[in-house]
Amino acid sequence: MGAVGQIIQTLIEPLIGRPTELSDAVVTRYPELARAKWRRGGLPVRVGGWCLGQRTVAAITLWNTVWLAFDLEPSVELLLHELRHVHQFEASRAFPILYLWESIRHGYVSNRFEKDARLYAAERSALNRDVRPEARSTEGRIEKAKESNA
Repeated sequence: MGAVGQIIQTLIEPLIGRPTELSDAVVTRYPELARAKWRRGGLPVRVGGWCLGQRTVAAITLWNTVWLAFDLEPSVELLLHELRHVHQFEASRAFPILYLWESIRHGYVSNRFEKDARLYAAERSALNRDVRPEARSTEGRIEKAKESNA
C-alpha cells in the first residue's frame, strides 16, 4: 500500500474499524462463524455504547458485519450471539426497524431479538462443550438458558 493508501486508512479506521479474523481454532470448532465479516473498533461500537449510556459496547452487528470492541478478547458465546444477529438481518429486511422498536418498547435486555441471540449462543456453545458421554445433557443447560432469558 502506498503513502496515500496509508493516509486514507489512517483517516477511515476510526470510523469503520479494521478487518480482523477469528482464530483458526474457533472457526474450526464453530465453522458457521466464517459466514460473518469481523472488524475491530470503529464508530459502530461507540454509537452502540452511547445508546446504552456507555463508552462502547463489546460488539455490534450491522447486516453481515460484526464490529468488536478494539480491546476485547471475545468469548465464543459473544461471537455466536452476534452471528445470530447476522441471521436476523438476513431473515428480514425490516429487522433494523423491528430491533429498534423492540428496544424502545421493552428495553435492550428484554428485546426479543436479544433474547433469541442469547439463547442461540447458549444452545450452540453447549452442544459443542458436551462432547464427552459423561457430560451433563444439553437439554438441562438449554432449559436453564431459557429460564434466565425469560
